[in-house]
Amino acid sequence: MSVVVQAARGWIGTPYKHQASLRGAGSDCLGLLRGVWREVIGPEPEAVPAYTPDWSEPARREDLMAAANRWLERTDRAEAGAVLLFRIREGAVAKHLGILSVAGEDAAFVHAYSGHGVVESPLSRPWEKRVVAMFRFPGL
Repeated sequence: MSVVVQAARGWIGTPYKHQASLRGAGSDCLGLLRGVWREVIGPEPEAVPAYTPDWSEPARREDLMAAANRWLERTDRAEAGAVLLFRIREGAVAKHLGILSVAGEDAAFVHAYSGHGVVESPLSRPWEKRVVAMFRFPGL
């Protein structure tokens, strides 16, 4: 099993908490990615500024995409451990993240989802069509 997937699954059951990144205590989708980074890579590469639930939307900035391009490696391979960046609504900025836990026919991903906490969900067609980019952790 991928070290990234193993780390991400360790967060399952963590309650959803906006801006948090503490396994077992609270996390949002960015917080999950940050926590997995700390577990598999080490210290976070940059400080994350405070953000609101609608961050980037009023200015229509792709802040999450820009950060992913700075610190992760873009990939076209849908393999376990890949970081998925989603655009929740067509035309909206990309601002949801998940980690592909199972690739292939029974694809699934781990993500922090408002109202549900950190869960592993099937990468169903509605989710799959919202993926706008895939990345992998550097050096892994």
